[in-house]
Amino acid sequence: MPQEIAFESLSLTTLDGMSDVERDALPFGIVGFPADTTVQVYNATEARLSGLDRASVMGVPFFEAVAQCMNNFMVAQRFEEEPEIDDIVPYVLTLRMRPTKVRLRLLASPEAARRYVLIER
Repeated sequence: MPQEIAFESLSLTTLDGMSDVERDALPFGIVGFPADTTVQVYNATEARLSGLDRASVMGVPFFEAVAQCMNNFMVAQRFEEEPEIDDIVPYVLTLRMRPTKVRLRLLASPEAARRYVLIER
């Protein structure tokens, strides 16, 4: 996998075309879901850093059951209201952990089957 793939520059098209093995090799968390927000992509980095096993989150509504701390106007509501997103948001994760400062990258496009939240700790 090319080393130039970075949190800030990874495109939605590239991300959607990656294999699970390629996504697992990235140093930041990746969560992918369709419009109904059920988790379809959960990379190994996010599983390790969140402490949530991939099998336990696959097919589960992301904002309602996995990451309730993101179920707000700053993250979840943007996916509902903005068909096209490519934004980096400073954020603090609070669910099931001590408050942890992160950067979230929100990616969505009407042409893409999935939307993504990238999490850089």
